[in-house]
Amino acid sequence: MMRLPKFEYHAPRKIADAVKLMAEAGREGQFVAGGTDLYPNMKRRQQTPKVVIGLHRIAALKKITGSASTTGVSVGAGVTLTELIENRTIQKYYPVIAQAARLISTPILQNMGTLGGNLLLDTRCNYYDQNYEWRKGVHFCLKKDGDTCWVAPGSKICWAVQSADEVPVLIALGVRVKLVSPGRERVIPIAQLYSRFDGIHYLTKQHDELLTEILLPPANGWRASYAKLRRRGAFDFPVLGVAACVWFEDDHATVRDAKLILGAIAPHPLEATEAQKLLIGRPLDENAIRAAAAAAHAVAKPLDNTDFLMYWRKQMVRPYVEQALNELRNPK
Repeated sequence: MMRLPKFEYHAPRKIADAVKLMAEAGREGQFVAGGTDLYPNMKRRQQTPKVVIGLHRIAALKKITGSASTTGVSVGAGVTLTELIENRTIQKYYPVIAQAARLISTPILQNMGTLGGNLLLDTRCNYYDQNYEWRKGVHFCLKKDGDTCWVAPGSKICWAVQSADEVPVLIALGVRVKLVSPGRERVIPIAQLYSRFDGIHYLTKQHDELLTEILLPPANGWRASYAKLRRRGAFDFPVLGVAACVWFEDDHATVRDAKLILGAIAPHPLEATEAQKLLIGRPLDENAIRAAAAAAHAVAKPLDNTDFLMYWRKQMVRPYVEQALNELRNPK
């Protein structure tokens, strides 16, 4: 049986108190919301904070407020995935967010896991995501306690993948996030939250910053979808996630703008920029979709560090991009 290491636990009721506690704890501290990622990581000794600051008692982190038609909607980082799925505003104006949340893990873990926790999910790798004794037996890896990346032994960087389902979706929608630390608040586009090509320092969030709000833009006529590849129909993390979002001209046929974001194939969400360009200024027909899927396939370079063979995962980029875009041709 894997047991949690010893730690000091705090459960503040205010955001200001939480960030103050983190400032005092320094690198020994860690925030926790639902705990569905952190606590298993602690049992495997991947993360070993001496101070854990629970966020579940902070009411300000559990609110969904605003107007989807005017100012946009603010979702507290502590809103659970179940609450996100069941919220009527999200269902009506941002259905793709509920769709992605519904595909995360299982209903039981959706009751515990939060939107903020999903956005800050630790990067994953077949070598890293083992218990302490296994990792010690085969030698520790670059991400934790070692100096070699066993996925790419000659690499100086960690290739653990970013595999949160909501991340590609929220980047495609142009969402912003608020980060709070003692005496400071900042709002950034969510795409800027993720580092490029680094599975260890995979976030640009400072250690003492708390993710407090996810700021959804006003609903302005986009169509968006999310397609997820995994071994089983439930529970599993994605080994490929495709978020697609398009805006149409007044004729409702010609694509004015488009976003295609690939998840779970690199240490950061991958924007398929060339594929996006191939969609703009033309109808979203079979030829456009086929061309965009081919361009997305060309840029995808998954490595052998998650489920399934990496070559097959690359081949799956093409049909999954086609699936995501075809859903936008005939929205429900």
